[in-house]
Amino acid sequence: MKPERLHFKDDGVIPNNALPLLIYSAVFEAGEKDLARRFETLFSEHRWRNSWRNGVYPYHHYHSISHEVLGVYGGQATLQMGGEKGQAIRVQAGDVLVIPAGVGHKKLEASSDFGVVGAYPEGKDWDLLKGEKGDRPQADKNIAAVPLPSQDPVTGEKEMPEWHT
Repeated sequence: MKPERLHFKDDGVIPNNALPLLIYSAVFEAGEKDLARRFETLFSEHRWRNSWRNGVYPYHHYHSISHEVLGVYGGQATLQMGGEKGQAIRVQAGDVLVIPAGVGHKKLEASSDFGVVGAYPEGKDWDLLKGEKGDRPQADKNIAAVPLPSQDPVTGEKEMPEWHT
């Protein structure tokens, strides 16, 4: 299963990352039962833990101390990735986004049943930054120090090969 890869440059507000955003489409069928639990199990088996269920915030934000995976377990949404100068993408139940530390994300619109499971490599803690004055340069230092995950959250491949190509 090969993901779509999107690259985002630092826009002066959202730092983004040289690593690409990975979009795995239809990891599971949209109509499958208990998609949230299936994503939680898949991610945990591949060492992405500290999971939660919710939506995506309706404002630009990013995480400077951890990468993040989002598995869409319900509905559909349009998300703005990479900050104001980034790209809007459409996601639906069954899709997975692997978001490198520093890559901005924001919900533009969503169906009423939209929901995601989020998780972090090795169950790491996470922070939430909004691109506010004073976030940087510390956020840049944090992002540079985030190690590559030991496994891809979807395929389980060691050392995230999609981030090495």
